[in-house]
Amino acid sequence: MTFHNIIPFPVPLSAPTVSGPLRRPVLLIRAARLGQPGWRRGRDLPKLLKCETVPLPGDALPQLRAMEQALNDSRQVGAAEYDIRQHVTLMIAILAEIRAVAAERAATPQPCALG
Repeated sequence: MTFHNIIPFPVPLSAPTVSGPLRRPVLLIRAARLGQPGWRRGRDLPKLLKCETVPLPGDALPQLRAMEQALNDSRQVGAAEYDIRQHVTLMIAILAEIRAVAAERAATPQPCALG
């Protein structure tokens, strides 16, 4: 069974700064997935985080998750200041960071286990 409203996090990212999978509305996650091709990490991540340099893959995830959680809390209470565009952008960034970490791990040679 697949859940289309859940974004799982790889095990190393789930502890201690990233807490479990994201459970969000299907349309929000679908929009974030559709936005992936337009995401440019070097251009978009510093703007989103309001910093000058691009952090290492995965280093921004705790901050992105905190920003996204604040927006999700606003969404859930129906706050007037809730910004769906910003929420989708944060979801795009989170998905992109997960992919960046996975790509970095795939490119890193793994040591052989001696048995």
